Amino acid sequence: MAFDIEMIKGVYARMAERVDTARDLVGRPLTLSEKILYSHLWEGTPSKPFERGEDYVDFAPDRIACQDATAQMALLQFMQAGKHKVAVPTTVHCDHLIQAKEGAGKDLLRANDVSKEVFDFLESVSNKYGIGFWKPGAGIIHQVVLENYAFPGGMMIGTDSHTVNAGGLGMIAIGVGGADAVDVMAGMAWELKFPKLIGVKLTGKLSGWTAPKDVILRVAEILTAKGGTGAVVEYFGPGATAMSCTGKGTICNMGAEIGATTSTFGYDESMERYLRATERADVADAANQVKEHLTADAEVYANPEQYFDQVIEINLSELGPLLNGPFTPDISTSVGTAMTDRAQKNDWPLQVEWGLIGSCTNSSYEDLSRASSIAQQALDKGIKMNAELGINPGSEQVRYTAERDGILQVFENLDARIFTNACGPCIGQWARYSDPKNAPKNSIVHSFNRNFAKRADGNPNTHAFVASPELTAAIAIAGRLDFNPLTDSLINEEGQEVMFEEPTGWELPPKGFDVKDNGFIAPVEDGSSVVITVNPTSERLELLTPFTPIGNEINGAKLLIKAFGKCTTDHISMAGPWLRFRGHLDNISNNCLIGAVNAYNKKTNFVKSQLDGEYGGVPDTQRAYKAAGIHTIVVGDHNYGEGSSREHAAMEPRHLGVAAVIVKSFARIHETNLKKQGMLGLTFANEADYDLIQEDDTFNFVDLNEFAPEKPLTIEIVHADGTKNTIKVNHTYNQSQIDWYNEGSALNLIKRENGAA
Repeated sequence: MAFDIEMIKGVYARMAERVDTARDLVGRPLTLSEKILYSHLWEGTPSKPFERGEDYVDFAPDRIACQDATAQMALLQFMQAGKHKVAVPTTVHCDHLIQAKEGAGKDLLRANDVSKEVFDFLESVSNKYGIGFWKPGAGIIHQVVLENYAFPGGMMIGTDSHTVNAGGLGMIAIGVGGADAVDVMAGMAWELKFPKLIGVKLTGKLSGWTAPKDVILRVAEILTAKGGTGAVVEYFGPGATAMSCTGKGTICNMGAEIGATTSTFGYDESMERYLRATERADVADAANQVKEHLTADAEVYANPEQYFDQVIEINLSELGPLLNGPFTPDISTSVGTAMTDRAQKNDWPLQVEWGLIGSCTNSSYEDLSRASSIAQQALDKGIKMNAELGINPGSEQVRYTAERDGILQVFENLDARIFTNACGPCIGQWARYSDPKNAPKNSIVHSFNRNFAKRADGNPNTHAFVASPELTAAIAIAGRLDFNPLTDSLINEEGQEVMFEEPTGWELPPKGFDVKDNGFIAPVEDGSSVVITVNPTSERLELLTPFTPIGNEINGAKLLIKAFGKCTTDHISMAGPWLRFRGHLDNISNNCLIGAVNAYNKKTNFVKSQLDGEYGGVPDTQRAYKAAGIHTIVVGDHNYGEGSSREHAAMEPRHLGVAAVIVKSFARIHETNLKKQGMLGLTFANEADYDLIQEDDTFNFVDLNEFAPEKPLTIEIVHADGTKNTIKVNHTYNQSQIDWYNEGSALNLIKRENGAA
């Protein structure tokens, strides 16, 4: 039986009335996305239509999921909210703090030792507040959610940008910062600007070497890393219904890489099969009773241009295997000669040193089985491995079943390293080098979602390319980035030319899923007696001190850094070894913006202090400003804050005394995170004003005392030579968000409303 089946039945019981009402209000047929959004309004039954991309709307999500790295800060904030129990079903998943090094057994033992304090804290807080806890080794959050909690037509938020993976089971699942999750945990509404809608029509059918991964790699190429910002991407068409549920999850998962609010598919037979295979027949039965509401109205998919803001059509029969990268997930290259030409032109290393299969994007039973079919061919045909191969199963259920069915043994026979059921290299938890900063230039191929510089192994010279699991396996075996398994042969150990045949696999395990211990620990019914202790001398955990309001008078603010080019959350708050400080705001603030490139000297972590004219690290320079009582400004380019949902990228500068971030454009989640922490997230009214900013500038906010919705702010920039420029900056704050700013943070407002000390 499914978790929270009564909650799910309740969602379905309300859906028909709410969808019908919304359809009448809007005056036209509805997309699936609209049906789910309108059926999850905080007010209940809809009372008015909303304008896409304009109206802020309060929603009531069904559940919350948190991974261990972000859960620390989310739960530290929830502890201040004055509540005795979470208001909606919530889970915590320990998957980020396990470093891949030697293999699953040793790596998990080491993680349980090194991070015991954090795991114990998360388990005790979960136990106290009624939160389900998935212990280390249980699996990667999004695979576990898909197997256990996701359900068609539901709405979920999660403290990880790849929460969107649950769209593979027909949800609206959205990545958020921890403060957003705290709102919902505390029984409050969750606010989101009503999204625009992008429709992707899939015709034809996947076959041969082409996989669901190639669909999203092509979409990323079309839309780029910011083309989905502010939109829900809804997939439909015969190519969509012919695809497996976990394949749909892969596509939705990487929607985060195009900036999409989320992605989703309509309920179909593949979802029903997956629900029944994962012992949730009760959910499938309930969904079947309302299935007309779990997909778009027929008119929408028949004439999509009339109902979506943008429509993309992809013929899967014409799609081939792709490699995306390096350094960004939206540069797409076809396998073979196209890659040869591009690699030679750009000086990308053609030799591949590692192939990595797993992550929340591609670690299902189907993914492992298809990749293992290539590995088995290598064994059968006598092909020697020409690169290292690493495997991260998505969950203990997937691992146990794959081991039972001999899939993992195939990889082990090729000397692949089986890592823990955890994120591992995908998020930089990979002990590949002892000195990653000085490691050599090289190429790797993986089935992950992101490939920013230093993302996987800390080496800025690692060129990482994103591909399907089966293509990753083939390229790792060949050891060549430009290997095309459709046309190229390899020389086996007997000197013979051999070729790979097309990959094969199973959508679902023929013998069904099985597991001995899935790693779930249910909370006690009454957690009032559970005591949570945080050692005041701990380097890993620190109780939070409420932020003081910045105020409506900002004068004499100094420039901390003007970031040049791409500045993702990995640049603002690195992961990898820094994950150990995710529960200690002051300690992790020592990585604040150390990866951002200074526009004036093109160096990282090397900025000028206006206090003494000396250059130093960003955090040290900012701490000196804070000690002197001086506000600072961060300036950035387009899509600032792209990538992870990690709110540390907002909390760290806030903690250190940054008052405002002024950029050409924001990634959605990061802009919201800045607002939640009581900061100013602003955009240049004239993008060219970015070029006006000089290294020794001082900023005066002329009319911040008139801060109001839809009213631009005026900033006077005073240059070192005494000359001045006055610029306008825009913002998207509504009155509730301005209240967060005036209160010091959204959490401060929650505490006051709940009467918490």
